[in-house]
Amino acid sequence: MESIVEEKAFVFAKRIVNLYNYLIENKKEYVMSKQILKSGTSIGANIAESQCAQSKSDFISKTHIALKESNETKYWLRLLNAMGYISDVEFESIYSDCCEIYKMLSSIIISSKNDE
Repeated sequence: MESIVEEKAFVFAKRIVNLYNYLIENKKEYVMSKQILKSGTSIGANIAESQCAQSKSDFISKTHIALKESNETKYWLRLLNAMGYISDVEFESIYSDCCEIYKMLSSIIISSKNDE
């Protein structure tokens, strides 16, 4: 069974792929678009990997990698917005989703560490 954060990360990854396609097709932006594609889709991949962790510390480690990827994605979103590649409305929508995933991952890590 998929976790809520894994499902949210999957939906977010689909948005990131759509954003990537928009950036390369409409804005002809090829550098930052590749960066955000990598970090934004990596969040869910690391969450999925954490679901098959070999130990609690492995689970925390994989989840922490997903957290770092979400933080990187927030950076790229901010930069894309600041440079005018995405509008404020587009930015707010996708950025808030990324922040929600970030907060969920932070909580998972904290509670998992408290359970050790």
